Amino acid sequence: MFENLQPTIVWQHFATLCQIPRPSKHEGPLRDHLQHWAQARQLETIIDTAGNLIIRKPASKGCETAPGVVLQAHLDMVCQKNANSNHDFTRDPIRAVVENGWVKAPDTTLGADNGMGVAMMLAVLEDTGLKHGPIEALFTVDEEAGMGGAHGLQPGLLQGRLMLNLDTEEWGEFYLGCAGGVDVNVERPGQAQSLPDGYVPLKISLQGLRGGHSGVNIHEGRGNAIKWLVRVLLDLSQRFDVRLSSLQGGTARNALPREAFATLAVPAQHQTSIAAAVEQWQDLLIQEWSDIEPKLALRIQAAEGVTQILSTAEQAIWLNSLNAAPHGVQRMSLKVPGVVETSNNLGMVDVRPAHGSCNFMVRSLIESGFNALADQIISLFQLSGTSASASGQYPGWAPNPASPLLAQCQAVYRQLHGQDAHLQVIHAGLECGLIAAKYPGMDIVSFGPTIRGAHAPGEAVEIKAVDRTWSLLRHILQALANGACEPATSLPY
Repeated sequence: MFENLQPTIVWQHFATLCQIPRPSKHEGPLRDHLQHWAQARQLETIIDTAGNLIIRKPASKGCETAPGVVLQAHLDMVCQKNANSNHDFTRDPIRAVVENGWVKAPDTTLGADNGMGVAMMLAVLEDTGLKHGPIEALFTVDEEAGMGGAHGLQPGLLQGRLMLNLDTEEWGEFYLGCAGGVDVNVERPGQAQSLPDGYVPLKISLQGLRGGHSGVNIHEGRGNAIKWLVRVLLDLSQRFDVRLSSLQGGTARNALPREAFATLAVPAQHQTSIAAAVEQWQDLLIQEWSDIEPKLALRIQAAEGVTQILSTAEQAIWLNSLNAAPHGVQRMSLKVPGVVETSNNLGMVDVRPAHGSCNFMVRSLIESGFNALADQIISLFQLSGTSASASGQYPGWAPNPASPLLAQCQAVYRQLHGQDAHLQVIHAGLECGLIAAKYPGMDIVSFGPTIRGAHAPGEAVEIKAVDRTWSLLRHILQALANGACEPATSLPY
């Protein structure tokens, strides 16, 4: 389906990425494929101790003294699918379609985040008509599950001192800063009890929410299925003798939870009343949220296989703690208008009779901001003796408006499009901050094509924006090789 899309060289590589599964921590087969691909073209390859792949392409003839450029993107993708999809992200190719100028995956994430950046880097490595200085293509691993590849990147390995990160989602913008963050992981042992006599098992599901990227979409007020279902369960437990057997929701720490499910044990004589209460909650949630979550669906049905439940004390601790836990935007930036400063995503929960856990992803443009919010969440759970701790902290990327690389990128953009690109600081986390910390003085700019719905089923990338991004990338590389901007007509594409 990609053969008729332009630029062909980029879409051919993206088609390959769609065929090779690449969940976080399972990038090995793709990395090995790319290493063999590069070696077949006599390109130097390195796999570092963290599992990152570096491919080096020598400068074009006559450009050996041009500054070295690092191109950077991550190999892994967020794996989210609709409930009715049987897709197996560890085995199945991504099914993509072309629709009204976009390439999208109808029932799963597409992996344009960050597969489109990877595809463009491979195209640069393959392109024999491009004039450029020394190129290092850095393909990191485990970005979506904690930036493990960037955390483990060794100082002194990269030779270039200019870096183009290709992991943003809005064409026409140069990014020069991003939030840092930290995870809060909560664990608690349970006290399982047997299903009481006269109780019947039921399952409540909350589905149909939009989901999305917990950094990019956090300010839009989209629903959190975990928070909403907990709200319902608390009400039911206060009105009826409802006993919780399990609560699961969310599948990725950096994705807004689209679905949540609970299995319950309820007195048989209360089934009808509980079903009516759930229907009332469905009406209330639609009344409150239909403008932004028009497809939300709260359902109750019979369940099977429920043999154990949480103790009443454990049930109260989990429901009250999750209800009280913060989620969403906590503060907007006073220095960067219109940008979220500090936020939190309650991304995953898995509570069962013998054990429970949940994860919060906390972000902020200032380190003290995410540390303070993480401490608040930890304190909340410690009130009940629940273990909670912070891990995986990564630094933000401090903006440098005086960046020489940014000035060069703007000059190229201006020649191509007759105006400057917008400058942006993003609330989502990029690997730029970690890499900059390991390589002080690295000059970094980030850009990419327009992507909609990243981290959620239906993710789509705009075909026209891919074409423009590829053209911009080629012209920037040539301008850096020449030491000055070339006219936009100087390249064959």
